[in-house]
Amino acid sequence: MGKVYYDQDGHIEAIQDKVIAIIGYGNQGRSQALNMRDSGAKHIIVGSIHDASWNTANEDGFETYSIPEAAKKADILFLLLPDEVAPEIYERDIAPNLHPGAALNFASGYNITYGFIKPAADLDVIMVAPRMIGKGVRETYENGTGFPTFVVINQDATGHAKEIAVGLAKALGSTKAGAIEVTFNDETYLDLMSEQAIWPLIMNVMVTAFDFFQEKGLPAEAILTEMYMSKEPMVMMEKMADMGLFKQLPLHSRTSQYGQLSRFKMVDNSSMRKFIEEQYNNIVNGSFAKEWEEVKADGMKKFDELWAETEKLPISQVEAEVKKNLSGGKHAE
Repeated sequence: MGKVYYDQDGHIEAIQDKVIAIIGYGNQGRSQALNMRDSGAKHIIVGSIHDASWNTANEDGFETYSIPEAAKKADILFLLLPDEVAPEIYERDIAPNLHPGAALNFASGYNITYGFIKPAADLDVIMVAPRMIGKGVRETYENGTGFPTFVVINQDATGHAKEIAVGLAKALGSTKAGAIEVTFNDETYLDLMSEQAIWPLIMNVMVTAFDFFQEKGLPAEAILTEMYMSKEPMVMMEKMADMGLFKQLPLHSRTSQYGQLSRFKMVDNSSMRKFIEEQYNNIVNGSFAKEWEEVKADGMKKFDELWAETEKLPISQVEAEVKKNLSGGKHAE
């Protein structure tokens, strides 16, 4: 089992008087900044271009600067930009302006794992990465439950990197639930595997089942409602998180329990295992990162083609009509 940090392990004082610069004031940046301010961090600033996020940061009461100016002032810099744009902005606007001993905090391991960002040796390099959407980061802080976070101490130039990382995790509110120590590679591989193995498998199950049920003459409204539009799977996933993957089954009927448990053993998962292993190897050896760079360099043509292909799927074509019909039914009531 990995190391997990809780409230008693972190100290707000480690970051309380430091200048914390948020680069990327989106859903995550805003929630994290508000949480830290409410926890007692005294000097939070925002680095941004003049866009809607600049205005939002001002409205929230944070001093806002250009990204180079914010980097110059920062003792701790949160790099919360999308992976695909972060390297260019880091090299141009951030790296030349960070002072020795500053802490560089990442939200994702991607650019470190694949070497697209190479921080200077005189910086602390850490990651405090919530495993929660931005809205949830704020809401769970406000209700006192907190949220899990990955914590990485990758480079300790000052001797205080861990103290700062765990202090940030506490200020964000995540040590109430648990801040899990991992490596940059751990975070990158797990994150990409969720995106490239687990969810593609789940989406394929949904599409294949929908096509099969339609062939059998079942109505689209009933199929999609049963599969996911009722939001029952969302509740089941929440119960899995609370109770356990199988331990939540007693919440279902015995017929359901028997059906799930008995058929679970009937699935031949050899091809699924092979698919998962192939994606893992492509992630670890850098093949996916290279492929993604080539897609971006080609003007995102393949990306757009993939989106266009999903729009042609029968399930995509009927979803809007089904939602309209179901909404109309509720309205009629």
